[in-house]
Amino acid sequence: MILVTGGLGFIGSHTVQALLAAGEECVLVQRSSTEPPTGRFDAPVAVERADITDLSALLDVGTRHKITGIVHLAGSMPWPPSPEQPIEATRKAIGGLLNVLQAARDWDVRRVGVASTIGVYGGGGAEGPLTEDMPVSLNSGHLIPTFKKIGELLNDHMADATGIEIVNYRISGIWGPLEPHGPLFFAAPELVHAAARGVEPDLSPLPAPAYAEDSLDLCYAKDAGRAIALLQLADRLNHRTYNVASGRATSNAEIIAAIKKVVPDARVDLPIGGASSQTYLDITRIRQDTGYEPAYDTERAVAEYIAWLRAGNER
Repeated sequence: MILVTGGLGFIGSHTVQALLAAGEECVLVQRSSTEPPTGRFDAPVAVERADITDLSALLDVGTRHKITGIVHLAGSMPWPPSPEQPIEATRKAIGGLLNVLQAARDWDVRRVGVASTIGVYGGGGAEGPLTEDMPVSLNSGHLIPTFKKIGELLNDHMADATGIEIVNYRISGIWGPLEPHGPLFFAAPELVHAAARGVEPDLSPLPAPAYAEDSLDLCYAKDAGRAIALLQLADRLNHRTYNVASGRATSNAEIIAAIKKVVPDARVDLPIGGASSQTYLDITRIRQDTGYEPAYDTERAVAEYIAWLRAGNER
C-alpha cells in the first residue's frame, strides 16, 4: 500500500488515480478531510486524518495499514508565508519532512518520493534544456524553491544515512483539472477558465504582465500524476532526482491557439513583446528509467480541461 501525503490535493489526486490505475492500494494522509470527494477516484482509497508535523499521529497510521511506499506531496515549507514566528514555522516545515522519513524507516519502506520544483534551477541564470545534473545555485528569490533546495540536500544526506531510497521530483508547470492557484505563477490556467466561462481573464495575480511569447514547461496534471506513479513503482531507479515535466516549452500563444479551436470567440488574446526563452526540463532520465512519455499535447490538454470545467467543475 502506498501512502500519499497531500493525496486529496491537486497533484496528489492525479497521482493517486495513476497509482490506482496501476493496481496499487493507497492510503491518503490529510490534516482535515477523512473522506475523498465523490467521484474523485475510480477505486476505493483509505483516508487517514493526521498532520505530518505530528510524528506520533503519522506513525499511528502505520499501525492500521501495511505501508510499502511513500509519495510525499504535502508541502514541507512554511506556506502561506507569515512574518509571525518564522523560526517555529521553519522548524515545523523541516520537521514534517523528517517525520515522513522517520516513518519510512520505522515501517521499513524501501522508497520515498518527495515533491521538489523547477524553481530549484532558478538563481543561476540557467536556460533550457535543464538537466538534473546541472549545478544548482544557492540563490533563491522565493520561499518555495528555497525550501525545496534545502529538502533536496536533506534528502541526499538522509538517503546515505538511512539506506532509504529517497527520490526528488522536480515538478514543472502542472495545470489541468483541480488546479487551485489560478494565475499565481503562470497564465495558462486562467486563460482556460476564462474561455470556459466566457469572460476575459484576470491575470492581475501574476508577478509580471503576461505576453503571448512567454513560455514554460507546462505538464498536464494527468501526465504528472502518471510520471510520479511510475517513479514510485519502478523496479529500479538509477538516480535520486528526476524532472517531472512535458520536456518542451509551451508558449501562451500556443495555449491561446488551442483554446480558440474549442472556443473560437474566447477573449484570451495577449499582447506581444515578451521574452521568447525556451527553458524547459529535460526528461531523458525518467524516460529511460520508467518508460514515461507525456500523453497530452497542448490541444488535447486544453480541450479536456475546458470540457471538465463546462461539465460543472469549479476548478
